[in-house]
Amino acid sequence: MKALSRRRWLQALGASLAACRAPRRDGSRTVVDLWFAYGGTNRTTLLALVERFNRSQRAVTVRPVYQGDYFECLAKLRTAIAAGVAPALSHVVGEVVPYLAGAGVLDALDDYEGARALPLVRALAQSGSYVGGDRHPLVAVPFNRSTPVLYANARMLGDAGVRVPDTWDALRDAATALTRRDGANVRWGFEVPISWWFWVALVGQAGGSVLDADGRPTLGGEAGVKALRFWQELVHERRVMRPPPGRDYNAWQAANQDFLAGRAALVMTSSAFLRYLERNASFPVTAAPVPRDVRAAVPTGGTFFVLLKQAPRAEREAAWRFLRWMCGADQTVEWATRTGYLPVATDAVARLESEGYYRSHPNDRVALDQLRDAQPWPWSENLFRVQRDAVEPRLEEAVLARRDARAALDEARAAAREDAP
Repeated sequence: MKALSRRRWLQALGASLAACRAPRRDGSRTVVDLWFAYGGTNRTTLLALVERFNRSQRAVTVRPVYQGDYFECLAKLRTAIAAGVAPALSHVVGEVVPYLAGAGVLDALDDYEGARALPLVRALAQSGSYVGGDRHPLVAVPFNRSTPVLYANARMLGDAGVRVPDTWDALRDAATALTRRDGANVRWGFEVPISWWFWVALVGQAGGSVLDADGRPTLGGEAGVKALRFWQELVHERRVMRPPPGRDYNAWQAANQDFLAGRAALVMTSSAFLRYLERNASFPVTAAPVPRDVRAAVPTGGTFFVLLKQAPRAEREAAWRFLRWMCGADQTVEWATRTGYLPVATDAVARLESEGYYRSHPNDRVALDQLRDAQPWPWSENLFRVQRDAVEPRLEEAVLARRDARAALDEARAAAREDAP
């Protein structure tokens, strides 16, 4: 189904099915399903926070429901909307928020108590995460937000006399110096998933943007080609970068495991894995900003909480009560310090600063400092389709099969423009 017709289909379903459900009750409590997509440490931390909220009051019971990774959760959410059984509360990856908002399935939050007064870090909130995000009705509230960061095995770098690279040229040199081959066994100097988010970071560092301010897919122009060729050079010419096997978050997990097992000295991945990597590594882990090219630039990532308009109003109001509680300083501090996700509330950042947390945990500060170089996404209903259908598969073709970078991106650009809203 094409992007525009699929959006209209969701709009029609949402309008026809929204008022047919009664709110669920458990005695005096309103019951809210929270669909989530965290695993590991992040899942454990979220479940503990939900349990605390449920104990803290007697009006709402939040029931967390695990729905796989981000993309599996989104697929299930679309199916639930079509069936008229969408949950009151879910979180969705940032690139899909404009599409869902355009489809009319998200509840506008402006009229909910305290919504516009939440003390959110602008670069992580809807207002700053999207170009002109504050000109649209408020439909998304951040909680687990992240940036790409570079992780280094400090022991390997020290043994090799290599500094953590801060530019593309320095990354080339460091990855070369750190790569070791012993027959079939290889210790790679560098590893990063061949994935949209990391390529977007490279495009920004090369001076480009994947979409213009109006949402038209430029894919970075020459900067996009330069970014893709950089990966090709490291993989095929220098042979110092390993593309981890698998797609989507399977590749991300493979990169993490290679780093922890000592098979990669430098890994670019999400700040969300910081605490997991620190706790499971047998060596000191150093986090650093993503190396720059002509400028420093990173996309923000992770997800936003959204209320689904299809759910009964009483459930949405109960979900808002939980969502607002989650944005409180205590919860935000706990979430950030136990996971590696960014603190989304300004009062939480202030507390971490004043209590000296960042002085004693410098790795946690890296992603926060990178927010000054964060590039907002365009508010484009086409953004998610550009990512999933046009760009992602062609990145893999170009890097893994050594397809010409310019030809691959020309084809991706044509596919992105086809049937665009």
